[in-house]
Amino acid sequence: MQYRKLGKWGVRLSEIGLGSWLTYGGTIDEKASIEQIQYALEKGINFLDTANVYAHGEAETVVGKAVKNWRRDSIVLATKVFFPMAEGPNDRGLSRKHVFEQCHLSLKRLNVEYIDLYQCHRFDPEVPLFELVRTMDDLTRQGKILYWGVSEWQAEQIEEACQIAESLGAMPPVSNQPRYNMLARNMEAKVIPQAARLGLGQVVFSPLAQGVLTGKYKSAKAAPEDSRGADARVNSFMLGNLNKETLSLVEKLAKLAAEAGLTMPQMALAWCLRLPEITSVITGATKLSQIDDNLIAAGTKLDDALLKKIDDLLSVGIR
Repeated sequence: MQYRKLGKWGVRLSEIGLGSWLTYGGTIDEKASIEQIQYALEKGINFLDTANVYAHGEAETVVGKAVKNWRRDSIVLATKVFFPMAEGPNDRGLSRKHVFEQCHLSLKRLNVEYIDLYQCHRFDPEVPLFELVRTMDDLTRQGKILYWGVSEWQAEQIEEACQIAESLGAMPPVSNQPRYNMLARNMEAKVIPQAARLGLGQVVFSPLAQGVLTGKYKSAKAAPEDSRGADARVNSFMLGNLNKETLSLVEKLAKLAAEAGLTMPQMALAWCLRLPEITSVITGATKLSQIDDNLIAAGTKLDDALLKKIDDLLSVGIR
């Protein structure tokens, strides 16, 4: 396994992270979930990403059970806050009240004394950034969290949060978690360079475009029975990419991967990691073999000729 610093900060994350969105606490039973998480840790993955809203808290509970007997200092444990967790007027968003209360509930579900990376799952336009920055700094000073970050924030929002933190002498956000893959590259223009200038590392989600970049899908109507695309409970996020044009592009990319001696997922992950600003790619898994396959991407360097061929295909494909 290869490890990278989180932006300018001292903590190091495995290039391949393991997430729990749509898997742990939900579509995969608890025993298999715990087995997969522990297997990933054994293989050198130290970055585990979850969120309070995943399976309405159950994902955090499963992750907590999986890491219970592991050395706490060997794991970088991340979770998130923002989305509704109940029906009350203060049970959502990034108010001081909601963030403070959800942090403590996440600590209980994860069964740990502190969270390594506490992330704002989305931007909240109804909460002053001063309130949020002060809250995160207070949680840091209390030892409840070590670092905090954001997810899917715009460049201007990230910059304002950093400016407020500097004016307060407070801990600024250290990471951004955007959706980033070969089919979704809008972060490249402003967010990634701005975050890098401010010292934030990128921990990107959906690097395989919800599985579309595995190459397993030949058409929207012929998804493998055991795949996410065939599961109506979780496939809504990927249906937009299950079209003839995108699948044709992926088929061409898969041929390049095969020529390079890689699987399509390995090439897609290594392509994301070609950028030094990317600290880790957050992968999902339903089988141990998928973890093994993804791990090969750590440290895999795509040569310039291959990158040029990929870019040529993407330039006329879907962005």
